Amino acid sequence: QVQLVESGGGLVQAGGSLRLSCAASGRTFSNYQMGWFRQAPEKEREFVASIRRSGPTTYYADTAKGRFTISRDDDKNTVYLQMNSLKPEDTDVYYCAARRASVGQYDFWGQGTQVTVSS
Repeated sequence: QVQLVESGGGLVQAGGSLRLSCAASGRTFSNYQMGWFRQAPEKEREFVASIRRSGPTTYYADTAKGRFTISRDDDKNTVYLQMNSLKPEDTDVYYCAARRASVGQYDFWGQGTQVTVSS
C-alpha cells in the first residue's frame, strides 16, 4: 500500500506559476512510476504528466508540454509538478498517482489538490 498526499494547490492569476508536491509513504517510493492527473467537475480524469522509476524519462500531455515539468526526489519520497504560464483552462483538481508497472492502470491515488487560475 502507498499513501499519497498532494499539496501546493491554490489560486493564481493567469500567467502565474504553482508547484505541486506529492509526498508518498508506505512502500519503496523509487519502485513506483508516478503520474499527475487532473479532473474538472463532471469531466473525466485526464493525464497530465508521468515520470519513470528513478527518472529521468518523462511523459506529458500535449496541454502540458512546454509549460509543466514533472520531477521526483526519491530521497524525499516526493514527486513534483512545476506549472508555469498557467491558463484559466488549467483550473482543476490535480491528483498524483503511483503504479509498479510501466504501463496500465495506476494503483494508488492521492486525495487531490485544487488549482484555480483566474483570468
